[in-house]
Amino acid sequence: MTDRFALRPENRWFALVVLCVGFLMIVLDSTIVNVALPAIQTDLDLSSGGLAWVINAYLIAFGGLLLLAGRVGDLVGRRQVFLAGLALFTFASLLCGVATTSGQLIAARFVQGVGGALGSAVILGMIVTMFPKPAEQAKAIAVFSFVGSAGASIGLLMGGVLTQLLSWHWIFIVNVPIGIAAFLLARPLLAREPGLGLSAGADVPGAVLVTGALMLAVYTIVDAESWLLGGVAVVLLALFVARQATASKPLLRLGLLRNRDVVGANVVQMIAVAGMLGMSFLAVLYLQRVLGYDAFTTGVSFLPISIAIGVLSLGFSARLITRFGARLVLLPALAFMAAGLALLGQAGVDGQYWIDVLPALLLMGIGAGLVIPALMTLAMSGVTPEDAGFASGLVNTTQQVGGAFGIAILATVAANESGGATDPASLVAGYNAAFMIAAALAAAALVLAAVVLQRRGAGTETAVEAEPAVLVG
Repeated sequence: MTDRFALRPENRWFALVVLCVGFLMIVLDSTIVNVALPAIQTDLDLSSGGLAWVINAYLIAFGGLLLLAGRVGDLVGRRQVFLAGLALFTFASLLCGVATTSGQLIAARFVQGVGGALGSAVILGMIVTMFPKPAEQAKAIAVFSFVGSAGASIGLLMGGVLTQLLSWHWIFIVNVPIGIAAFLLARPLLAREPGLGLSAGADVPGAVLVTGALMLAVYTIVDAESWLLGGVAVVLLALFVARQATASKPLLRLGLLRNRDVVGANVVQMIAVAGMLGMSFLAVLYLQRVLGYDAFTTGVSFLPISIAIGVLSLGFSARLITRFGARLVLLPALAFMAAGLALLGQAGVDGQYWIDVLPALLLMGIGAGLVIPALMTLAMSGVTPEDAGFASGLVNTTQQVGGAFGIAILATVAANESGGATDPASLVAGYNAAFMIAAALAAAALVLAAVVLQRRGAGTETAVEAEPAVLVG
């Protein structure tokens, strides 16, 4: 049997499932911790500041390394980087699960972030090279988008169930068998990609500049008092761009940034995700602190948004994008998202889930189920196979930076509007103000998308023109 042979369609779809299982495990970890935070704080005797670092340590490593991880995938092979990230993430999950001190947990969360960045940064690049035909590519991206957008809500449900029935340790330990299974299945399924070679773009100074800039940017977002570091991040990012313009073998070909759809889709995504993930964080607090829900009930309450995202992204988004084009699907979807956020901004102290929360979640689920696949299609449009890993890392980076920014901004708005009070009326005043800001962000994303993204014929947003991927024997 030869070492390489054509990958049959059914095997490519199975490979996609394995990639998405690995990605889901990473995505879940961004929210599965949220509902377990009170239990972690009590068990490890953490201060509020220390508790925040259980989240921040992961975000800084994850968001800071995504671009570099994507480019490393282009150079040394995306399969190799994915497998390395999957293994590191699984090992770090075990360390988190057995942690007995806050220091151990926070350090392991940082390592988790490194593994998550390596594993997730290259997946979209692998998908668009495995499925070069527009119709198949739209379906594959829809599946991937569902995992990314619904995973956050599923994480809230799983976090509540595992924390309440077992303990917070299990929100991490559950990753271990999943990670091992995904690794063992991925090895024979995914194509051996030699990559371009380090000599094609091993720009060490550029790598240091962009990684430092992103880590400092995320740190500034999650810790608003470190605004001086934000200035340093801007300077480092400017130096990185200057370096790429003059380096003989740059990490980033600046021509990619002249692609109007790629840049526009990433900016729109960052703004939209800021509103969506910020809403998710505060909606949990509204359900628990105002309506008195426990961790399990809170998780179950988010099931409708996951179902709506699944139905739209898996059942309709590919056909709609193929028929009408990603831009025309994106615009009304953003309007649905903005409407849902605005409706949630009307929920009161005596709010009822079926009247005040569920309709808003369904509108946001419909919006997200179409927004994410359309944006990912646009963000990878016209990207060459050589830059697919970097473009994939860029998509993930704007998601993470947007999410961190949204949580930081909306949490600050909520705290300021409530005046620091903890009675239900004050809390609701803060949450409502934050939800309306989130709606404004979604509306701004809609306007930007309408103005910046190019009008194209239906079904023309082919992400990467490449030969079909192969199965390794």
